[in-house]
Amino acid sequence: MGGTGDGHPTNHPRGAVVNRPNLHIGILAPDLTMKHGWAQYSLSLIQALRKLDVRMTVVAASNSPSMIDVDVHPILPALVPRERAFTVKMMAQVPAVRRILHNCDVVHALAEPFAPLGAWVAGPRPLVVTGHGSYVRMAEHERWPFSLLYRRAFLQSTLICVSHYTEKVAQAALPGVRTAVVNNGVDASRFAGITHTPDDPPFILAVGAVKPRKGQLELVKAMPKVLEQFPNARCVIIGSLTAEPAYVQQIKDTIAALDLSKRVLLFGHVSEDVLLDYYRRATLFALPSMNDGWRFEGYGLVHLEASAAGLPVIGTTDCGAEDAIDNEVTGLLVSQAQVAVQLPEAIIRLLSNPSLAARMGAAGREKAARQTWATVAQELIGVYNQVVG
Repeated sequence: MGGTGDGHPTNHPRGAVVNRPNLHIGILAPDLTMKHGWAQYSLSLIQALRKLDVRMTVVAASNSPSMIDVDVHPILPALVPRERAFTVKMMAQVPAVRRILHNCDVVHALAEPFAPLGAWVAGPRPLVVTGHGSYVRMAEHERWPFSLLYRRAFLQSTLICVSHYTEKVAQAALPGVRTAVVNNGVDASRFAGITHTPDDPPFILAVGAVKPRKGQLELVKAMPKVLEQFPNARCVIIGSLTAEPAYVQQIKDTIAALDLSKRVLLFGHVSEDVLLDYYRRATLFALPSMNDGWRFEGYGLVHLEASAAGLPVIGTTDCGAEDAIDNEVTGLLVSQAQVAVQLPEAIIRLLSNPSLAARMGAAGREKAARQTWATVAQELIGVYNQVVG
């Protein structure tokens, strides 16, 4: 599953793990909603741990709702949108959080920005931090002295990386850090009612906030080559258009320059029912994640969600999608460096071979059915048991 910074593998099995009686986990979390990646991870994981009867006390961001049957204290500065003077406000809550979590056996920060708070509160107790992706590099990008606070916190922790690529980046940025890999989970039941019935003519679906790290521009640029062989094909891009306005405008300009206004549709946010209908009708899913400076795709949960919907998926290497996609089994991985050539080739290959696409979609559904949040919770219980010793 993963390893330590000194190269020694960790051992936490994928099978059922028994939670130690009375083991009490103190959790630091953002808002417990589905509004952004950190929040979705936190809410999904806490719900899964609750179903396994893990005893938890949760200290969450001030913009978090409460939860039934979970002890939630919403007193931390908001993470998304990030409050001004976030780290200072976080430091001011140390005494209160210490009181709330005083009898916990393990402290787990579910988002990297809460790592220093976790270190201050944990003291001699085990500290676990989830590393989702780019923010495992916070020690390199925060101003001094905050950079030092983050480095010390990460090195004090067991860093749970959501992919092997994230682990590799963390180990390079933080020599000596203890790591383990626990992949993200998926709510497979959300897609259980979808019977995959692709449209004719075919269309390629991409879902995710429109920003450079997601690679929608590369997908648009791939379409002319696809259209040479499949002139009626379409590409549907769904996701926020406000995260990176300049990038969105670049995509719009490229669509116009390549005369793709009838072939590439940029939809922004859609309702859940509409989104699920697009998953049902799409021929394949493609989101060619591209490393953007220090930012990278930590896992690629949307690829696993597309697999849960029965779609063959296309992603890129050198990012967390390497864990979300089983190459040549649930989909295809293309090189970021060769994306201009390999992405249209991959799309054409799947459009040209419906039986291959169907096999990959079926395999993806099987993968998603195994990689649920219950699986993630079981693996984390294994980590908790290990760090307590």
